[in-house]
Amino acid sequence: MGRQATTVDKGHGRIEARTVRTTPVLTAHDRWAGLKQGFRVTRKRTIRGVTTVEVSHGITSLSGERADARALLDWLRSHWLIENQLHYVRDVTLREDACRVRRGAAPQVLAALRNAVIHLLHTVPANSCSEAIEWLQVHPDHAQRLIGIPQHE
Repeated sequence: MGRQATTVDKGHGRIEARTVRTTPVLTAHDRWAGLKQGFRVTRKRTIRGVTTVEVSHGITSLSGERADARALLDWLRSHWLIENQLHYVRDVTLREDACRVRRGAAPQVLAALRNAVIHLLHTVPANSCSEAIEWLQVHPDHAQRLIGIPQHE
């Protein structure tokens, strides 16, 4: 089992190296039942000749036999890929961050509506949510059927 794993990605004008180091030696294992290992993630990113380094730490209930450094690195990458894709749609396409609704249940209601919109947009023949919105603007009859508005002949 590997205690260290590194990946290097190049693209979008940057080079990013991610390294995960794991350890089963934990000083606080008695405070967290089931705690099996800790890990450190080091992200080294170079953009236009400027390098930054970010270090974060984590813990897991998975043993080194079940999740070595390579597996943890892969899981961390896939988690953030999903998070980033979902948040991009919410923040950019649906402009959630620009919403100034802050009182009562309204923020939760709007979040639920955005979730429903994202789900509905995935049923539209398009490659992305923004393309689906554009397609629905051109096909308002389909948009009405999608939300259950009866069609009149």
